[in-house]
Amino acid sequence: MTQTLPAAVGSRRRGTGTQRQRRPKVWEVRVPTAPDPVTGRRRQLSVTVHGTEADADARRVLLLTTEPRTRSTALTVGDLLELWLEADHPWKPATLVSHRSVTRALRADPLALTPAARLTPALVRAAMTRWTAAGATLSVVGGRFRVLRSALSWAWDERILPEHPLRGMRSPGRVPPRRPLPDHAVRALIATAEARVLEAHANHHPGDTRSAIRLRRAEQDLLLVRLAADTGARRGELAALRLTDLDGRVLSIERALSAGQLTTPKSGRSRTLTVGCSTAELWHHLERQWSARAGQPLGPWLFSPDLAHQHRLGAEVLGHRFALVRDAAGVPDATLHRLRHSVATFLVARGEILAAQARLGHADAATTLREYAHALPLTDGAVADAIDRHLHHPEDPARAASEQDAAREAATPELRPPRPWLGLVIRAFSSPYTTVLDSTRAGGVHTFRFPDRGRSKRRLSNEGIRSA
Repeated sequence: MTQTLPAAVGSRRRGTGTQRQRRPKVWEVRVPTAPDPVTGRRRQLSVTVHGTEADADARRVLLLTTEPRTRSTALTVGDLLELWLEADHPWKPATLVSHRSVTRALRADPLALTPAARLTPALVRAAMTRWTAAGATLSVVGGRFRVLRSALSWAWDERILPEHPLRGMRSPGRVPPRRPLPDHAVRALIATAEARVLEAHANHHPGDTRSAIRLRRAEQDLLLVRLAADTGARRGELAALRLTDLDGRVLSIERALSAGQLTTPKSGRSRTLTVGCSTAELWHHLERQWSARAGQPLGPWLFSPDLAHQHRLGAEVLGHRFALVRDAAGVPDATLHRLRHSVATFLVARGEILAAQARLGHADAATTLREYAHALPLTDGAVADAIDRHLHHPEDPARAASEQDAAREAATPELRPPRPWLGLVIRAFSSPYTTVLDSTRAGGVHTFRFPDRGRSKRRLSNEGIRSA
């Protein structure tokens, strides 16, 4: 008799399947299947997996997502969200953390007990109304709806659900447009960061470790503000910059920090951009100063807590340091991301959509237009002037009609007689096609001559071409 070993995984929610170790490197995976079509009793699919626990878990998820037999009408919204998180997705670490947080909130809601196949837009709208009444902001409600819709779309694509319950349902209203920082606020941040560097230099004493740390922090804070205001890079991209990423004035953004992990930028592609002369000069100057103080070649990272730049700072640390500069500058609502919005708004307001897309690192220009369309310059000045002239300086109706006729006459192309080898075919009278023998124009009136409609079309066409 085979001895059953204790299961290596804890209990799972109903409808997500189970797995247990039968003996070393041998696992039994069970997943629910469709009910018996005759008796209606629930059935399970049992599969033996040879390998590790991770192999068994991957096979369980695969069976739940790809096997047509595993469509379960008892699968609740909460179970579906769990399956969605366990599946393989090309998400960034920060995206996974965010989805997990939203999923926890959704699974704690009564909506999670609803069978996924019986979910309706009315139930979701009632849940969103309940969330709003409980104090959730528009951003929170929209985030929950988008996660729920993404999970249902994934389940429909994987054929777990027979249809998409929320297909065609529109998401709640978008949050207000992202606000850039005013120009005077950006200049105040830069001036404050520069003043902190001057103060640190004045209080620096050779051999004093504390004053050296304060000076290095002030210099890095100044470079952080200048780079954010110049490039519009994300906070995670700034934290992942290396000293070798700047070549002259050309900056390469090839990596980013996401939930503390080093990965590619958000768009999945690296990008290069040109920084301002003052920003590039500040970068190179500080790099030379740091190398001279360290007395050795510097490490790879631009923003570092140690003198040799061997370790990098986290994105949260950069945000905390920027908050200190912001408070000292008297701009309490400034953030690194709002500096990014300032760069985008400046470029979009000049009509440089593609330049804004390239500098911000958006996947396509549609994202830039969707987020910053409010900053587009107005182009209806000529229309407004024409309406104003029409309202306050009315013209003679007869003269206006004459000018319109003249413009229409000038826009009408001159019709020439057909060439001898080409019949001009047009729709006329009751026959589908008729050959035009010739045409004349007199006084703006066109006169066409057609063959006799009683003859056959082919004979008339040939005869018309010969006679022309």
